[in-house]
Amino acid sequence: MDSASDKSESEKREDHAHASSTVHSYDVDVGAQLIAETDRSLTPQEASKLRAKIDWHIMPLMCIMYLITFMDKTTLGEAAVLGILEDAHLTTNQYDWLGTIFYLSYLVFQYPQNLALQRFPVGKWMSINIFLWAVVLLCHTACKSFGSLLAVRFLLGMCEGAITPGFMIVTSMFYTHAEQTKRVGYWFLMNGFAVIILGFISYGLLHTHTTSFMPWQWLMIITGIITLITSVLFWFLFPDSPTTAWFLTPGERVAAIRRIQVNQSGVENKHFKMEQFLETIKDPKTWLMAFFAGSANIVNSLTNQRQLIVAQFGFNDIQTTLLGCVDGGVEILTIWLGVVLASQASIGRSYAGVLMYIPAILGSILVSALPFSNKIGLLFSYWISIFANCAIYYLPWLGQFDNIWTHETDHHQWDRPVLICDWQCRQSVYVEGTVSTQEPRSMGCDHIMRILPAGIALVVLRFILASENTKRERETPNDKHDAVYILDESGVERKVDKAFLDLTDKENRDFRYVL
Repeated sequence: MDSASDKSESEKREDHAHASSTVHSYDVDVGAQLIAETDRSLTPQEASKLRAKIDWHIMPLMCIMYLITFMDKTTLGEAAVLGILEDAHLTTNQYDWLGTIFYLSYLVFQYPQNLALQRFPVGKWMSINIFLWAVVLLCHTACKSFGSLLAVRFLLGMCEGAITPGFMIVTSMFYTHAEQTKRVGYWFLMNGFAVIILGFISYGLLHTHTTSFMPWQWLMIITGIITLITSVLFWFLFPDSPTTAWFLTPGERVAAIRRIQVNQSGVENKHFKMEQFLETIKDPKTWLMAFFAGSANIVNSLTNQRQLIVAQFGFNDIQTTLLGCVDGGVEILTIWLGVVLASQASIGRSYAGVLMYIPAILGSILVSALPFSNKIGLLFSYWISIFANCAIYYLPWLGQFDNIWTHETDHHQWDRPVLICDWQCRQSVYVEGTVSTQEPRSMGCDHIMRILPAGIALVVLRFILASENTKRERETPNDKHDAVYILDESGVERKVDKAFLDLTDKENRDFRYVL
Protein backbone atom coordinates (compact mmCIF):
# COMPACT_ATOMS: atom_id res chain seq x y z
CA MET A 1 0.00 0.00 0.00
CA ASP A 2 2.75 2.43 1.02
CA SER A 3 4.83 1.39 -1.96
CA ALA A 4 1.96 2.09 -4.33
CA SER A 5 1.37 5.45 -2.69
CA ASP A 6 5.05 6.36 -2.95
CA LYS A 7 5.05 5.35 -6.61
CA SER A 8 1.99 7.45 -7.27
CA GLU A 9 3.59 10.51 -5.65
CA SER A 10 6.80 9.89 -7.60
CA GLU A 11 4.88 9.71 -10.88
CA LYS A 12 3.06 12.96 -10.05
CA ARG A 13 6.35 14.75 -9.41
CA GLU A 14 7.78 13.36 -12.65
CA ASP A 15 4.68 14.45 -14.60
CA HIS A 16 4.95 17.89 -13.03
CA ALA A 17 8.61 18.13 -14.07
CA HIS A 18 7.77 17.26 -17.67
CA ALA A 19 4.69 19.47 -17.91
CA SER A 20 6.02 22.57 -16.17
CA SER A 21 9.12 24.61 -15.51
CA THR A 22 10.34 26.87 -12.73
CA VAL A 23 11.75 30.26 -13.68
CA HIS A 24 13.88 32.78 -11.84
CA SER A 25 12.37 36.12 -10.82
CA TYR A 26 14.97 37.74 -13.12
CA ASP A 27 13.15 36.37 -16.17
CA VAL A 28 9.60 37.34 -15.28
CA ASP A 29 7.60 40.51 -14.86
CA VAL A 30 7.80 42.40 -11.55
CA GLY A 31 4.09 41.75 -11.05
CA ALA A 32 4.55 37.97 -11.26
CA GLN A 33 5.44 37.55 -7.58
CA LEU A 34 2.46 39.57 -6.37
CA ILE A 35 -0.04 38.03 -8.75
CA ALA A 36 1.16 34.49 -7.99
CA GLU A 37 0.23 34.87 -4.33
CA THR A 38 -3.51 34.95 -4.99
CA ASP A 39 -5.96 33.52 -7.49
CA ARG A 40 -8.79 35.85 -6.48
CA SER A 41 -10.48 37.59 -9.38
CA LEU A 42 -12.00 41.08 -9.31
CA THR A 43 -15.68 41.80 -9.60
CA PRO A 44 -16.68 44.51 -12.12
CA GLN A 45 -17.61 46.80 -9.22
CA GLU A 46 -14.22 46.34 -7.55
CA ALA A 47 -12.37 46.91 -10.82
CA SER A 48 -14.36 50.08 -11.52
CA LYS A 49 -13.72 51.45 -8.02
CA LEU A 50 -10.00 50.73 -8.30
CA ARG A 51 -9.80 52.36 -11.74
CA ALA A 52 -11.47 55.48 -10.36
CA LYS A 53 -8.92 55.66 -7.54
CA ILE A 54 -6.05 55.31 -10.01
CA ASP A 55 -7.60 58.00 -12.21
CA TRP A 56 -7.84 60.49 -9.37
CA HIS A 57 -4.22 59.99 -8.32
CA ILE A 58 -2.54 59.71 -11.75
CA MET A 59 -4.49 61.59 -14.41
CA PRO A 60 -4.37 65.10 -12.81
CA LEU A 61 -0.58 64.86 -12.46
CA MET A 62 -0.13 63.56 -16.00
CA CYS A 63 -2.39 66.24 -17.45
CA ILE A 64 -0.71 69.07 -15.55
CA MET A 65 2.76 67.80 -16.36
CA TYR A 66 2.08 67.32 -20.05
CA LEU A 67 0.49 70.76 -20.24
CA ILE A 68 3.56 72.35 -18.70
CA THR A 69 6.10 70.45 -20.79
CA PHE A 70 4.30 71.30 -24.02
CA MET A 71 3.95 74.91 -22.90
CA ASP A 72 7.68 75.02 -22.19
CA LYS A 73 8.52 73.42 -25.52
CA THR A 74 6.56 76.04 -27.44
CA THR A 75 8.01 79.05 -25.60
CA LEU A 76 10.44 79.59 -28.48
CA GLY A 77 7.53 80.16 -30.85
CA GLU A 78 5.95 82.72 -28.53
CA ALA A 79 9.35 84.32 -27.93
CA ALA A 80 9.55 85.06 -31.65
CA VAL A 81 6.81 87.68 -31.28
CA LEU A 82 8.06 88.81 -27.85
CA GLY A 83 11.38 90.17 -29.09
CA ILE A 84 13.90 87.34 -28.93
CA LEU A 85 14.91 87.78 -32.58
CA GLU A 86 15.88 91.40 -32.05
CA ASP A 87 17.23 91.08 -28.53
CA ALA A 88 19.53 88.14 -29.32
CA HIS A 89 20.32 89.47 -32.82
CA LEU A 90 19.08 86.30 -34.51
CA THR A 91 18.70 85.82 -38.23
CA THR A 92 15.82 83.73 -39.56
CA ASN A 93 18.22 80.88 -40.29
CA GLN A 94 19.62 81.00 -36.75
CA TYR A 95 16.10 80.97 -35.30
CA ASP A 96 15.31 77.87 -37.35
CA TRP A 97 18.46 76.24 -35.99
CA LEU A 98 17.19 76.78 -32.43
CA GLY A 99 14.23 74.57 -33.35
CA THR A 100 16.41 72.08 -35.19
CA ILE A 101 18.93 71.60 -32.37
CA PHE A 102 16.13 70.70 -29.96
CA TYR A 103 15.08 67.75 -32.11
CA LEU A 104 18.66 66.72 -32.86
CA SER A 105 19.38 66.61 -29.14
CA TYR A 106 16.19 64.64 -28.58
CA LEU A 107 17.43 62.24 -31.25
CA VAL A 108 20.92 61.81 -29.81
CA PHE A 109 19.68 61.16 -26.26
CA GLN A 110 16.69 59.01 -27.17
CA TYR A 111 18.45 55.70 -26.60
CA PRO A 112 20.09 56.75 -23.27
CA GLN A 113 16.75 58.09 -22.05
CA ASN A 114 14.88 54.89 -22.93
CA LEU A 115 17.61 52.80 -21.34
CA ALA A 116 17.32 54.87 -18.18
CA LEU A 117 13.53 54.47 -18.17
CA GLN A 118 14.11 50.72 -18.21
CA ARG A 119 16.77 50.65 -15.50
CA PHE A 120 15.44 53.24 -13.03
CA PRO A 121 12.02 53.96 -11.47
CA VAL A 122 10.01 55.62 -14.22
CA GLY A 123 8.37 58.34 -12.13
CA LYS A 124 11.60 59.35 -10.40
CA TRP A 125 13.58 59.49 -13.65
CA MET A 126 10.95 61.66 -15.27
CA SER A 127 10.95 63.95 -12.22
CA ILE A 128 14.71 64.44 -12.47
CA ASN A 129 14.44 65.31 -16.15
CA ILE A 130 11.57 67.74 -15.49
CA PHE A 131 13.61 69.46 -12.77
CA LEU A 132 16.60 69.84 -15.09
CA TRP A 133 14.23 71.00 -17.82
CA ALA A 134 13.03 73.80 -15.52
CA VAL A 135 16.58 74.88 -14.67
CA VAL A 136 17.55 74.99 -18.35
CA LEU A 137 14.42 76.97 -19.17
CA LEU A 138 15.33 79.54 -16.52
CA CYS A 139 18.83 79.76 -18.00
CA HIS A 140 17.29 81.01 -21.26
CA THR A 141 16.86 84.43 -19.65
CA ALA A 142 20.64 84.94 -19.46
CA CYS A 143 21.17 84.12 -23.14
CA LYS A 144 21.67 87.07 -25.48
CA SER A 145 23.43 85.35 -28.39
CA PHE A 146 22.82 82.57 -30.88
CA GLY A 147 25.53 80.36 -29.36
CA SER A 148 24.18 80.51 -25.81
CA LEU A 149 20.59 79.91 -26.94
CA LEU A 150 21.76 76.99 -29.07
CA ALA A 151 23.36 75.42 -25.97
CA VAL A 152 20.27 75.68 -23.75
CA ARG A 153 18.00 74.43 -26.53
CA PHE A 154 20.28 71.39 -26.91
CA LEU A 155 19.98 70.68 -23.18
CA LEU A 156 16.22 71.14 -23.34
CA GLY A 157 15.92 68.48 -26.05
CA MET A 158 18.02 66.10 -23.96
CA CYS A 159 15.63 66.37 -21.00
CA GLU A 160 12.42 66.17 -23.04
CA GLY A 161 13.27 62.70 -24.36
CA ALA A 162 12.03 61.01 -21.18
CA ILE A 163 8.57 62.56 -20.93
CA THR A 164 6.32 61.06 -23.63
CA PRO A 165 7.90 57.55 -23.51
CA GLY A 166 7.63 57.63 -19.72
CA PHE A 167 3.97 58.61 -19.85
CA MET A 168 3.22 55.82 -22.31
CA ILE A 169 4.93 53.30 -20.02
CA VAL A 170 2.97 54.41 -16.95
CA THR A 171 -0.32 54.44 -18.86
CA SER A 172 0.24 50.86 -20.03
CA MET A 173 1.11 49.80 -16.47
CA PHE A 174 -2.13 51.03 -14.91
CA TYR A 175 -4.75 50.71 -17.65
CA THR A 176 -6.16 48.09 -19.99
CA HIS A 177 -5.92 48.57 -23.76
CA ALA A 178 -9.60 49.54 -23.86
CA GLU A 179 -9.00 52.24 -21.24
CA GLN A 180 -5.77 53.61 -22.65
CA THR A 181 -7.44 55.34 -25.60
CA LYS A 182 -9.27 57.92 -23.48
CA ARG A 183 -6.54 58.22 -20.85
CA VAL A 184 -3.80 59.08 -23.31
CA GLY A 185 -6.32 61.33 -25.06
CA TYR A 186 -6.84 63.23 -21.80
CA TRP A 187 -3.20 64.15 -21.32
CA PHE A 188 -2.64 64.81 -25.02
CA LEU A 189 -5.55 67.27 -24.88
CA MET A 190 -3.32 69.37 -22.64
CA ASN A 191 -1.33 70.38 -25.72
CA GLY A 192 -4.25 72.56 -26.78
CA PHE A 193 -4.72 74.03 -23.30
CA ALA A 194 -1.00 74.78 -23.18
CA VAL A 195 -1.24 76.76 -26.42
CA ILE A 196 -4.19 78.76 -25.06
CA ILE A 197 -2.57 79.51 -21.68
CA LEU A 198 0.75 80.45 -23.25
CA GLY A 199 -1.04 82.67 -25.74
CA PHE A 200 -2.74 84.67 -22.99
CA ILE A 201 0.50 84.92 -20.99
CA SER A 202 2.29 86.20 -24.09
CA TYR A 203 -0.51 88.68 -24.77
CA GLY A 204 -0.08 90.10 -21.28
CA LEU A 205 3.70 90.24 -21.60
CA LEU A 206 3.41 92.20 -24.84
CA HIS A 207 2.01 95.03 -22.69
CA THR A 208 4.84 94.94 -20.11
CA HIS A 209 7.65 97.46 -20.28
CA THR A 210 10.68 96.89 -18.05
CA THR A 211 14.18 98.23 -18.53
CA SER A 212 16.08 95.15 -17.39
CA PHE A 213 13.96 92.36 -18.88
CA MET A 214 12.44 91.83 -22.31
CA PRO A 215 8.96 90.19 -22.55
CA TRP A 216 10.45 86.94 -23.86
CA GLN A 217 12.69 86.72 -20.79
CA TRP A 218 9.72 87.12 -18.47
CA LEU A 219 8.05 84.29 -20.38
CA MET A 220 11.00 81.98 -19.65
CA ILE A 221 11.02 83.00 -15.97
CA ILE A 222 7.28 82.38 -15.51
CA THR A 223 7.21 79.00 -17.28
CA GLY A 224 10.50 77.91 -15.67
CA ILE A 225 9.27 78.56 -12.11
CA ILE A 226 5.97 76.75 -12.74
CA THR A 227 7.88 73.75 -14.12
CA LEU A 228 10.30 73.75 -11.17
CA ILE A 229 7.47 73.60 -8.63
CA THR A 230 5.70 70.88 -10.59
CA SER A 231 8.83 68.72 -10.79
CA VAL A 232 9.06 68.63 -6.98
CA LEU A 233 5.40 67.62 -6.64
CA PHE A 234 5.91 65.00 -9.35
CA TRP A 235 8.81 63.43 -7.40
CA PHE A 236 6.70 62.87 -4.29
CA LEU A 237 3.29 62.10 -5.79
CA PHE A 238 3.77 60.30 -9.11
CA PRO A 239 4.02 56.47 -8.88
CA ASP A 240 6.67 54.35 -10.56
CA SER A 241 4.44 51.29 -11.07
CA PRO A 242 1.36 49.57 -9.60
CA THR A 243 3.63 47.37 -7.46
CA THR A 244 4.92 50.37 -5.48
CA ALA A 245 2.18 53.01 -5.87
CA TRP A 246 1.97 54.93 -2.59
CA PHE A 247 -1.80 55.53 -2.84
CA LEU A 248 -2.65 51.82 -3.17
CA THR A 249 -2.84 49.36 -0.28
CA PRO A 250 -0.94 46.06 -0.63
CA GLY A 251 -4.20 44.35 -1.61
CA GLU A 252 -5.04 47.05 -4.14
CA ARG A 253 -1.60 46.72 -5.74
CA VAL A 254 -2.30 43.05 -6.40
CA ALA A 255 -5.75 43.94 -7.71
CA ALA A 256 -4.30 46.64 -9.99
CA ILE A 257 -1.97 44.09 -11.56
CA ARG A 258 -4.74 41.53 -11.84
CA ARG A 259 -6.91 44.18 -13.55
CA ILE A 260 -4.48 44.68 -16.45
CA GLN A 261 -3.88 40.96 -16.93
CA VAL A 262 -6.21 41.12 -19.92
CA ASN A 263 -3.52 43.11 -21.78
CA GLN A 264 -1.28 40.02 -21.84
CA SER A 265 1.65 42.38 -21.39
CA GLY A 266 2.47 42.51 -17.68
CA VAL A 267 3.90 45.55 -15.88
CA GLU A 268 7.68 45.77 -16.32
CA ASN A 269 11.01 43.94 -16.17
CA LYS A 270 14.22 45.87 -15.51
CA HIS A 271 16.66 43.54 -17.29
CA PHE A 272 18.14 43.78 -20.78
CA LYS A 273 17.59 40.73 -23.00
CA MET A 274 19.60 40.53 -26.20
CA GLU A 275 17.22 38.11 -27.89
CA GLN A 276 14.39 40.62 -27.52
CA PHE A 277 16.53 43.38 -29.00
CA LEU A 278 17.40 41.23 -32.02
CA GLU A 279 13.75 40.29 -32.47
CA THR A 280 12.91 44.01 -32.64
CA ILE A 281 15.46 44.69 -35.36
CA LYS A 282 14.16 41.79 -37.46
CA ASP A 283 10.48 42.69 -37.07
CA PRO A 284 9.08 44.43 -40.22
CA LYS A 285 6.42 46.14 -38.08
CA THR A 286 9.18 48.09 -36.35
CA TRP A 287 10.37 49.68 -39.57
CA LEU A 288 6.89 50.25 -40.95
CA MET A 289 5.98 52.11 -37.78
CA ALA A 290 9.25 54.03 -37.98
CA PHE A 291 8.34 55.15 -41.49
CA PHE A 292 4.88 56.17 -40.32
CA ALA A 293 6.19 58.04 -37.27
CA GLY A 294 8.71 59.93 -39.36
CA SER A 295 6.21 60.86 -42.07
CA ALA A 296 3.34 61.79 -39.77
CA ASN A 297 5.29 63.75 -37.21
CA ILE A 298 6.95 66.08 -39.69
CA VAL A 299 4.02 68.45 -39.24
CA ASN A 300 4.75 68.51 -35.51
CA SER A 301 8.04 70.24 -36.31
CA LEU A 302 6.08 73.44 -36.96
CA THR A 303 5.28 73.81 -33.24
CA ASN A 304 7.72 76.69 -32.93
CA GLN A 305 6.73 78.16 -36.30
CA ARG A 306 2.98 78.64 -35.79
CA GLN A 307 3.23 82.32 -34.88
CA LEU A 308 5.51 83.05 -37.83
CA ILE A 309 3.13 81.31 -40.23
CA VAL A 310 0.12 83.30 -39.01
CA ALA A 311 2.17 86.51 -39.09
CA GLN A 312 2.95 85.84 -42.76
CA PHE A 313 -0.78 85.99 -43.46
CA GLY A 314 -0.60 89.70 -42.61
CA PHE A 315 -1.45 89.89 -38.89
CA ASN A 316 0.47 92.04 -36.37
CA ASP A 317 2.15 90.75 -33.18
CA ILE A 318 -0.82 91.23 -30.85
CA GLN A 319 -3.26 89.70 -33.33
CA THR A 320 -0.89 86.78 -33.95
CA THR A 321 -0.57 86.11 -30.21
CA LEU A 322 -4.33 86.08 -29.62
CA LEU A 323 -5.01 83.99 -32.72
CA GLY A 324 -2.55 81.47 -31.33
CA CYS A 325 -5.07 80.80 -28.56
CA VAL A 326 -7.55 79.70 -31.21
CA ASP A 327 -4.93 77.19 -32.40
CA GLY A 328 -5.15 75.59 -28.99
CA GLY A 329 -8.95 75.43 -29.07
CA VAL A 330 -8.92 73.82 -32.51
CA GLU A 331 -6.33 71.31 -31.32
CA ILE A 332 -8.44 70.37 -28.29
CA LEU A 333 -11.48 69.74 -30.50
CA THR A 334 -9.56 67.73 -33.09
CA ILE A 335 -7.79 65.55 -30.53
CA TRP A 336 -11.07 64.86 -28.74
CA LEU A 337 -12.69 63.95 -32.07
CA GLY A 338 -9.79 61.60 -32.73
CA VAL A 339 -10.31 59.97 -29.33
CA VAL A 340 -14.02 59.46 -30.01
CA LEU A 341 -13.40 57.97 -33.45
CA ALA A 342 -10.60 55.71 -32.22
CA SER A 343 -12.84 54.40 -29.43
CA GLN A 344 -15.41 53.10 -31.92
CA ALA A 345 -14.89 49.41 -32.55
CA SER A 346 -16.15 49.72 -36.11
CA ILE A 347 -13.53 52.38 -36.90
CA GLY A 348 -10.55 51.59 -34.72
CA ARG A 349 -7.44 53.62 -34.18
CA SER A 350 -5.75 53.26 -37.56
CA TYR A 351 -8.82 54.21 -39.59
CA ALA A 352 -9.49 57.09 -37.20
CA GLY A 353 -6.03 58.44 -38.05
CA VAL A 354 -6.80 58.24 -41.77
CA LEU A 355 -10.13 60.04 -41.27
CA MET A 356 -8.39 62.85 -39.40
CA TYR A 357 -5.97 63.31 -42.28
CA ILE A 358 -8.75 64.04 -44.79
CA PRO A 359 -9.67 67.55 -43.51
CA ALA A 360 -5.97 68.23 -42.92
CA ILE A 361 -5.29 67.62 -46.61
CA LEU A 362 -8.21 69.88 -47.53
CA GLY A 363 -6.82 72.65 -45.32
CA SER A 364 -3.37 72.29 -46.83
CA ILE A 365 -4.81 72.54 -50.35
CA LEU A 366 -6.64 75.73 -49.43
CA VAL A 367 -3.52 77.26 -47.87
CA SER A 368 -1.76 76.60 -51.15
CA ALA A 369 -4.56 77.83 -53.40
CA LEU A 370 -6.15 80.87 -51.73
CA PRO A 371 -4.79 84.33 -52.60
CA PHE A 372 -2.81 86.21 -49.95
CA SER A 373 -5.45 88.94 -49.97
CA ASN A 374 -7.86 86.48 -48.35
CA LYS A 375 -6.34 86.57 -44.85
CA ILE A 376 -9.38 85.10 -43.12
CA GLY A 377 -9.64 82.26 -45.61
CA LEU A 378 -5.95 81.42 -45.18
CA LEU A 379 -6.32 81.52 -41.41
CA PHE A 380 -9.29 79.13 -41.36
CA SER A 381 -7.54 76.85 -43.86
CA TYR A 382 -4.54 76.75 -41.55
CA TRP A 383 -6.78 75.83 -38.61
CA ILE A 384 -8.36 73.01 -40.64
CA SER A 385 -4.87 71.67 -41.37
CA ILE A 386 -4.39 71.25 -37.60
CA PHE A 387 -6.46 68.06 -37.92
CA ALA A 388 -3.16 66.46 -38.97
CA ASN A 389 -1.72 67.37 -35.57
CA CYS A 390 -4.37 65.22 -33.91
CA ALA A 391 -3.15 62.15 -35.76
CA ILE A 392 0.42 63.14 -34.93
CA TYR A 393 0.04 63.83 -31.24
CA TYR A 394 -2.39 61.08 -30.41
CA LEU A 395 -3.26 58.39 -32.89
CA PRO A 396 0.25 57.08 -33.68
CA TRP A 397 0.99 56.43 -30.03
CA LEU A 398 -2.38 54.93 -29.21
CA GLY A 399 -3.15 53.35 -32.53
CA GLN A 400 -0.01 51.31 -32.82
CA PHE A 401 2.63 51.79 -30.15
CA ASP A 402 0.79 50.78 -26.99
CA ASN A 403 -0.42 47.51 -28.48
CA ILE A 404 2.90 46.48 -29.98
CA TRP A 405 5.09 47.57 -27.09
CA THR A 406 3.38 44.95 -25.00
CA HIS A 407 5.10 46.38 -21.96
CA GLU A 408 8.18 48.19 -20.87
CA THR A 409 10.79 45.55 -21.41
CA ASP A 410 9.71 43.02 -23.95
CA HIS A 411 11.38 43.27 -27.34
CA HIS A 412 9.26 46.25 -28.35
CA GLN A 413 10.79 48.36 -25.64
CA TRP A 414 13.45 48.71 -28.33
CA ASP A 415 10.86 49.95 -30.85
CA ARG A 416 10.51 53.11 -28.80
CA PRO A 417 13.95 54.61 -29.50
CA VAL A 418 13.85 53.44 -33.13
CA LEU A 419 10.51 55.14 -33.79
CA ILE A 420 11.22 58.33 -31.89
CA CYS A 421 14.69 58.66 -33.39
CA ASP A 422 13.16 58.49 -36.87
CA TRP A 423 10.50 60.98 -35.78
CA GLN A 424 13.00 63.50 -34.40
CA CYS A 425 15.42 63.11 -37.32
CA ARG A 426 12.73 63.99 -39.85
CA GLN A 427 11.45 66.86 -37.72
CA SER A 428 14.91 68.39 -37.40
CA VAL A 429 15.49 68.16 -41.16
CA TYR A 430 12.08 69.66 -41.89
CA VAL A 431 12.47 72.57 -39.46
CA GLU A 432 15.82 73.51 -40.95
CA GLY A 433 14.84 73.15 -44.58
CA THR A 434 11.32 74.52 -44.81
CA VAL A 435 10.20 77.58 -42.92
CA SER A 436 13.13 79.83 -43.62
CA THR A 437 12.91 79.31 -47.37
CA GLN A 438 9.23 78.80 -48.20
CA GLU A 439 5.96 80.70 -48.05
CA PRO A 440 2.87 79.21 -46.34
CA ARG A 441 1.34 78.05 -49.64
CA SER A 442 4.48 76.00 -50.43
CA MET A 443 4.36 74.49 -46.96
CA GLY A 444 0.76 73.43 -47.63
CA CYS A 445 1.95 71.37 -50.59
CA ASP A 446 4.72 69.88 -48.46
CA HIS A 447 2.18 68.82 -45.83
CA ILE A 448 0.09 67.00 -48.41
CA MET A 449 3.13 65.10 -49.70
CA ARG A 450 3.98 64.00 -46.16
CA ILE A 451 0.49 63.26 -44.87
CA LEU A 452 -0.41 60.91 -47.75
CA PRO A 453 2.44 58.40 -47.08
CA ALA A 454 1.55 58.43 -43.38
CA GLY A 455 -2.08 57.60 -44.16
CA ILE A 456 -1.06 54.78 -46.47
CA ALA A 457 1.28 53.41 -43.80
CA LEU A 458 -1.60 53.37 -41.29
CA VAL A 459 -3.77 51.31 -43.63
CA VAL A 460 -0.96 48.85 -44.40
CA LEU A 461 -0.11 48.51 -40.72
CA ARG A 462 -3.72 47.81 -39.80
CA PHE A 463 -3.91 45.12 -42.51
CA ILE A 464 -0.76 43.43 -41.18
CA LEU A 465 -1.94 43.50 -37.56
CA ALA A 466 -5.45 42.31 -38.45
CA SER A 467 -3.99 39.44 -40.48
CA GLU A 468 -1.78 38.45 -37.55
CA ASN A 469 -4.75 38.49 -35.17
CA THR A 470 -6.75 36.29 -37.55
CA LYS A 471 -3.83 33.87 -37.85
CA ARG A 472 -3.58 33.57 -34.07
CA GLU A 473 -7.31 32.94 -33.70
CA ARG A 474 -6.99 29.96 -36.06
CA GLU A 475 -3.93 28.47 -34.37
CA THR A 476 -4.14 25.40 -32.19
CA PRO A 477 -3.73 26.56 -28.57
CA ASN A 478 -0.13 26.25 -27.40
CA ASP A 479 0.30 25.30 -23.75
CA LYS A 480 4.07 25.87 -23.76
CA HIS A 481 3.81 28.75 -21.26
CA ASP A 482 0.74 27.57 -19.38
CA ALA A 483 2.59 25.66 -16.66
CA VAL A 484 5.37 27.95 -15.47
CA TYR A 485 6.14 28.39 -11.79
CA ILE A 486 8.09 30.84 -9.65
CA LEU A 487 9.42 30.34 -6.15
CA ASP A 488 7.84 32.74 -3.67
CA GLU A 489 9.64 34.15 -0.62
CA SER A 490 8.85 31.04 1.43
CA GLY A 491 10.25 28.73 -1.26
CA VAL A 492 6.86 27.45 -2.41
CA GLU A 493 6.24 27.07 -6.13
CA ARG A 494 3.42 29.24 -7.45
CA LYS A 495 2.02 29.24 -10.96
CA VAL A 496 2.58 32.36 -13.07
CA ASP A 497 0.18 33.49 -15.79
CA LYS A 498 1.88 33.88 -19.19
CA ALA A 499 0.95 37.57 -19.17
CA PHE A 500 3.67 38.07 -16.54
CA LEU A 501 6.43 35.95 -18.07
CA ASP A 502 8.04 38.90 -19.91
CA LEU A 503 7.15 37.37 -23.26
CA THR A 504 7.27 39.37 -26.47
CA ASP A 505 4.19 39.80 -28.62
CA LYS A 506 5.52 37.08 -30.94
CA GLU A 507 6.10 34.61 -28.09
CA ASN A 508 2.75 35.18 -26.38
CA ARG A 509 0.24 33.82 -28.87
CA ASP A 510 -2.65 34.97 -26.66
CA PHE A 511 -1.68 38.58 -27.30
CA ARG A 512 -3.88 40.45 -29.77
CA TYR A 513 -2.92 43.66 -31.56
CA VAL A 514 -5.26 46.61 -31.13
CA LEU A 515 -6.39 47.94 -34.48
